[in-house]
Amino acid sequence: MKRYDLRHLKDGFEPRMREILSVHKAGEVAIFLFEIGDFSPIQRSADLVKECGYELLNSLKFNEVDWTIVTKK
Repeated sequence: MKRYDLRHLKDGFEPRMREILSVHKAGEVAIFLFEIGDFSPIQRSADLVKECGYELLNSLKFNEVDWTIVTKK
């Protein structure tokens, strides 16, 4: 299980998330933390996970501005 903090990228976290998913080992769980602002990044991240061939295991609000998703291939 690996955790990736993408909050410093603000709304531009998707390219980095795609890069991580492309090299992440199959069978290993990846946890991503990112800022949401409005709620559009949540759907975009779920779409990205599916597009990369991963399963979205969990998606939840971490605090007032951050969101966490858990994925596995």
